[in-house]
Amino acid sequence: MTHSGLPLGWAIVIGISMLLLSVWAIAAQSPNAGINSKKISLTSTPLVGGIFRYLSGTTWLLLLLKIVFASIFILIITAGLWGTAIVERNLATTLTWNLWWTGLIIAVLFSGSAWCAVCPWDNIATWLVNHKLWQRSNSNSRLQLKVPHSLRNVWPASLLFIGFTWLELGIGIVSSPYATALLALVMVILATTALALFEGKAFCRYMCPVGRTVGAYSQLSPIALRPIDNDICKNCKTLECFHGSEKIAPCPTKLIMGRLQENTYCTSCGNCTLSCPSKNISWQLRSPSSEAIKDARPHLDEAFFMLILLALTMFHGLTMLDGWQSYMTLMAQLVNDNSQLIISFSVGLVASLLIPSLFYLLSIGMTLKLCVNKKGISRDKVDFNKLFSGFAFTALPLAFAYHIAHNLTHFVRESSDWLALLSNPLGKGTEPLSMMEKHMRHMDIMISENVLFTLQGLIMLAGFAISVLVIRHRGYRLFAAKGIQLLPILIFAMIITSFNLFMLVQPMTMRM
Repeated sequence: MTHSGLPLGWAIVIGISMLLLSVWAIAAQSPNAGINSKKISLTSTPLVGGIFRYLSGTTWLLLLLKIVFASIFILIITAGLWGTAIVERNLATTLTWNLWWTGLIIAVLFSGSAWCAVCPWDNIATWLVNHKLWQRSNSNSRLQLKVPHSLRNVWPASLLFIGFTWLELGIGIVSSPYATALLALVMVILATTALALFEGKAFCRYMCPVGRTVGAYSQLSPIALRPIDNDICKNCKTLECFHGSEKIAPCPTKLIMGRLQENTYCTSCGNCTLSCPSKNISWQLRSPSSEAIKDARPHLDEAFFMLILLALTMFHGLTMLDGWQSYMTLMAQLVNDNSQLIISFSVGLVASLLIPSLFYLLSIGMTLKLCVNKKGISRDKVDFNKLFSGFAFTALPLAFAYHIAHNLTHFVRESSDWLALLSNPLGKGTEPLSMMEKHMRHMDIMISENVLFTLQGLIMLAGFAISVLVIRHRGYRLFAAKGIQLLPILIFAMIITSFNLFMLVQPMTMRM
């Protein structure tokens, strides 16, 4: 059964808007200092300020949320290992793939990296290793080894992300409660092993594909933990936000709040808010996407992660189109692949990773040629690696926009009978969905189709508009590039958005 796609009219409107925005980006004057970076502390806002001040200084609510999510996680594992194999009747698969994974990316828009604070993988690992629910642990319970230099990057997370995509879509673990539970257990084992061996939280910073995805996307979010008064942080000598205090653990990903410019590695754990003697750290409202547009400075591995994130996001949509099955059949005939089409799927996955990356590399190469030919710009100031890393944020809003637009379809169309699932999470004694039940679920949409299509259209347009701002501000501020020199990267953004629009217009296969 398939979902209807975005109306063609929306795609035409977005296409015209892309052309107009691109012409503006080339013809407009050079950008000024940039997006307004003014922040508003939620602790000082009317009506809700007192609530946020109380929550920033207490631990019980966050601890309660950690216990709740850990309990749900244990229920998912129990249901997956000992429940029914009927995917729609088992809480493990429906909750993991239909609600959590589809809703998580949407939630980043409103809560930044807050998910990492309640993540059951890390919290269960922390309780197992530290033997404490909250207070600073005794370091004797851990080896506290330094992370090998070769692993101090996000390549482990990138490779795990690719591997999980292969398992999810190639092996089909979304259709197996047992496999879903095993994957969840593997993540806890990885988190626990890394915590027991290495200092800090190496798993969260370098290895977790979900945490790195949330961290990357949260740079587009209008909410983040930041200093209330930057001058207080500048004059701080003790750096409790980094070192911790007698009872509060240090920053798990080794961040100094006063120097923080990007949200990539902040896990929103709240340690800095509790340990800061000046109570100078709180949740802030800020200009949406200001980090992606001008503040953050990604390293090469982080730039590659953003490209991989874009490619895998597009790949998820591609595998749910009718044309994907035609490709799989054709490839299977060419390579004589008759073993669950694993070879054919793997070839498609590799191609989907390479093609957007090659387009980006080509656009960077053309931009480099245009920049170094400009009078007064030396090769020392603008080299390939600097351009590659500096413009990588162009991919982030494009990936985020399509990811949300795609997930909205799953989220609002693929409803489940949650009361029945919660009352019988293992699905004991249940039968597969009848054709009538499948039809009713297909028709029982949370919001009207017109509202869904409007949201998807606006999100796609916003994603492209933000990518244009990234191109203009980063191009000029980092490389003095403007006008026609921005054309190759603009073409890259237009091609990616056009293909994503094409996929949204097509009917999409239901996840389950």
